[in-house]
Amino acid sequence: MLTPATPTIHTPALLSVLGLMASCAMAQTTASPDMRPPPAAVEACAGLGEEAACVFTGPHGEREGLCLAGPDPSKSLACVPTADIPDLTYPILDSGQSQCYDAAGTDIQCPNADEPFAGQDAQHRGWNPVFEDQGDGTVLERVTGLVWQTSPDTDGDGLIHASDKLTYAEALDHCEGLTLGGRDDWRLPDIKTLYSLIDFSGTDPSGTDESTGTDLRPFIDTEHFDFAYGDTTAGERLIDAQYASSTLYVSDMGFDARTLFGVNFADGRIKGYGLDHRSGEKTFYVICVSGNAGYGVNAFADNGDGTVSDAATGLMWSRQDSGIEAPQGLDWREALDWVQTRNAQGYLGHRDWRLPNAKELQSLVDYGRAPDATGGPAIDPLFETTAMVNEAGQTDFPYIWSSTTHASASSRPGANAAYLSFGRALGYMEDGWYDVHGAGAQRSDPKTGDPGDYPYGHGPQGDAIRIYNAVRLVRDLEGTDPVAGAD
Repeated sequence: MLTPATPTIHTPALLSVLGLMASCAMAQTTASPDMRPPPAAVEACAGLGEEAACVFTGPHGEREGLCLAGPDPSKSLACVPTADIPDLTYPILDSGQSQCYDAAGTDIQCPNADEPFAGQDAQHRGWNPVFEDQGDGTVLERVTGLVWQTSPDTDGDGLIHASDKLTYAEALDHCEGLTLGGRDDWRLPDIKTLYSLIDFSGTDPSGTDESTGTDLRPFIDTEHFDFAYGDTTAGERLIDAQYASSTLYVSDMGFDARTLFGVNFADGRIKGYGLDHRSGEKTFYVICVSGNAGYGVNAFADNGDGTVSDAATGLMWSRQDSGIEAPQGLDWREALDWVQTRNAQGYLGHRDWRLPNAKELQSLVDYGRAPDATGGPAIDPLFETTAMVNEAGQTDFPYIWSSTTHASASSRPGANAAYLSFGRALGYMEDGWYDVHGAGAQRSDPKTGDPGDYPYGHGPQGDAIRIYNAVRLVRDLEGTDPVAGAD
């Protein structure tokens, strides 16, 4: 049996200090924001016990919440806001990214609104997860109402290794038959529910020394969830930490008749994985979920003014993408600038549009649609998506930029940004281009450069590198959320 490359982490802490501060503190503009709880939040819990109701006045007014502990149990309890969580069935949790980067991959001080690279992920405050360890192998996340298994240790030996992984059929049966924490309504999460756990404070280890993972950070909260990288002694790669969802691709990618969308919490991506191989069925790490069965279900409404609202997420979107005005595509800096230009123009009656982060953007994907299955992009037909011709010469639909940097363990940690593929997620394999990861995949592109430098894509599956992608605008339905640091 293998001890994980990094120790399995599972603490009784009920809230990470980072999550608390991103929710309670004023927006920061430095590269190293102060992440201590506000004094008022600590004072509100003086003399109170853990999970006691509390009230404090913070920078954004009076906040109601619960007294929760951070990862250091010797520290004081702090009041974590919960009462101001909106009445949403599909709240999008914050991406967890707090660092700003430039196009070269260097970390920078987060810019003001009139400066280059303004409007990136770290400058927007979303709904931060409020995890509560239930002490019985489960974790409640209060914002979404979802209850999770804490560990993919399916054989219960206290270690996470290759033998814990399950096939798709085994994963469905495992969750359906699970009784844990007094619950028997467990299910294998769909891809949108599973993706709610991704944390973009992680770093992609691809291409690094696969003998250890001790200096790496996975894309999941290890204060509340057990995690291990791939089992290298069993012949796996360090990045083989793919978690199964219940979502199958509606199209045939060309190699395998059955394809499952999974989240890789080692390298921070969604990909479609062929289930059937010559060596047998592919296996995955599995954690089951309970509660809020409506999570991931959108409630779109066409506002008749070029915008579409989603009552489930509390977000408003532009109906058109940027392809009408910028058919050649935009690199990442141009995408950020394009948004700010639209704001200066009061585009569609609003001045608080932003480039969506990866989690917001993934909420738009309709995993029941794909070019080869339905003839259109993987998005609700209420939206207009500009067609393009892909690397294989097919009519297709663009990758859409997010504001989220896909950080890596390389010498240029912030050189790539995440995108969502609403058309085929192409890769060059042996003799041509194939839809290797499926419409709805989340991968990443260099923020700048020449796509011509990648005639056969990049990586082991030849991922198509475009660099010049499209933009779809988003804003909050409630109020204005200006770029952090703006005057």
